[in-house]
Parts: sequence; structure tokens; C-alpha cells
Amino acid sequence: MLAKAIRLSTTGGPEVLEYTDVEVGEPGAGEARVRHHAIGLNYIDTYFRSGLYPLSLPSGLGQEGAGVVEAVGEDVTHVAPGDRVAYAGGPAGAYSEVRVMPANMLVRLPDAISFETGAAMMLQGLTVQYLFTSTYKLQPGQTILFHAAAGGVGLIACQWARALGVNLIGTVGSEEKAALARAHGAAHVINYNTEDVVQRVLEITGGAKVPVVYDSVGKDTFARSLDCLQPRGLMVSFGNASGAVPPFALTELASRGSLYITRPTLFAYASTRPALEAMAAELFGMVESGKVKVEVKQRFALADAAEAHRALEGRRTTGSTVLLP
Repeated sequence: MLAKAIRLSTTGGPEVLEYTDVEVGEPGAGEARVRHHAIGLNYIDTYFRSGLYPLSLPSGLGQEGAGVVEAVGEDVTHVAPGDRVAYAGGPAGAYSEVRVMPANMLVRLPDAISFETGAAMMLQGLTVQYLFTSTYKLQPGQTILFHAAAGGVGLIACQWARALGVNLIGTVGSEEKAALARAHGAAHVINYNTEDVVQRVLEITGGAKVPVVYDSVGKDTFARSLDCLQPRGLMVSFGNASGAVPPFALTELASRGSLYITRPTLFAYASTRPALEAMAAELFGMVESGKVKVEVKQRFALADAAEAHRALEGRRTTGSTVLLP
């Protein structure tokens, strides 16, 4: 059967995204065919599209979606036709009406969570889950620094930190985004366009600095992030929104007090079925309890994926964005 999908045959700007017909077959062993009701838009998609992250071309695009299982192949028992499901990760190809994909990526979506919310929260919500519970286990009363606090991951992080009793210092680029971060639970907000981030962190912490920095911005914030850390603090670099972090000397970590640094990925933390199910269960619990609300702030038609990428890269989005088939 034919279905509409976004494909790219070369890497580059948003203009390389092509809205076209693709053939969708039957699922093989270990696979499922999913009809999407909503598709998540994430910054990592722009890395694959631009060529920053390697992609075997021609290719689909997209890491996240929610919909209904239409068919399953042999050996698939954890989901069945008719199940509401959501996923993050796996082979690129979420930007599509229907796709065949590895079934081990799919988790059942609770009835209380909509398809739009499911598509918007999996990659970002699971990211916050592992960052706060596994990469560095946050404790009540701690003060942390989280860059891009008004983005999709950031707004979930603000709420999750508040639920844990953690004081989150969020950085943003405008007063509008500052208000958004505060409304979602950020204890303190720094506008990096008008304030000195390191100086403000020193003031907020009484000179103590923070034990951990979560940085998805990359090149533009890296050095400042290191300067905000306590001795033996942890730098968590989990994205490159401003470009890749340039090579640096390990002595930079020594001179600031024996710092640690890690470059985690969701796919390493959710690499087994039991781990994925446990992470998803905790995320769903936070959302169903109301402690974390995932707000879809922008919606684009699947055909308008290129325009969605322009909005994302132009920093014209807040919260989460979905594509609708």
C-alpha cells in the first residue's frame, strides 16, 4: 500500500525534505505496522537532516510517534493490532502516515494520554527521565543548572525538578521564555542575552555553584557550563543546538576542580526492553499524575515538515511541536 512520508535523498537545509508516496509492506518477524496519529518533532531530526549525524541515504526522518498498531509480524507478543502505542528512537522514519518498524521500540500508550501528547513526550520525556534518575540521580534540595529551559525537554525538566523538590536554574533567551520556564517550575531563570550566566549562578548559589549542569545547547554554552560547576561536578552534554562542542583539552576539567563530563544518549539508556518499559512507566506515571504536563505549542501538517524545521532552528518554538499526518 502507498502512504505519504517525508524522505530525503541528500543532506542540507529544510528544503531537502520531500513529501512523497512510499510503499509500505507487511511487517516481518519482530516488526509492527503503525498508523501514526501524531509525530514528534525534535532537534535531533535537524542533526540528521543537516548531516551532523550520519544517515544512510535515501532515508526517512523522525524518531518519535504515536498511533495504532495495524499488523504485527512473527514473534511479536507485547503489542497487538488495535493497540494504542508510542515510541522514541529506532530507525529514522517517523515522518510518515504509516510505517513498518521494529516492534521492540513500541510501548502501549495509556488511554488517559492522547496521541498528540504521546508523540510529543516520548523522546523529550524519556530524556528527562534518564538525565534526572540515571545520568545523575537528583536529590531533593539540590540546585542544578538546565540550559534551554523553555524548550520541549526544558519545560518537562522544570516540572520534573519541581516534583522532585529540586531547585532548577533555567537559562532562556527572552523574557517570554523566562516567564514560561517559571510557570513550569523553574526556581530561578537567567536570560543569557541580558545577564551573565556564570555570575548569576554564583549569586543564586551563594558562591557554591552547582553539582550538575544539563546542556543541550553545545558550542555556545559549553565553557560557561564548566564554569558553573562545583569541584567534582558533572557536565552533562546531551545536545548541540548551537553547533557541536569543539575539541577541548582535558586539563580544562582539571583546572576547574576535577570535573566529570558525559555525553549520554537515550538509546544507550533504553537499550533493553526491560529498561525501556521501566523508563516509560515512570514517565507515564508523572504525566498521568499531573506532575508533568506536556504542552503541544505548535502543530504542523506532515506536508509542512520543512517549515516546522525552519521554526525549530529559528528558535521560534516553545514547548513541544507535533506533525499531523
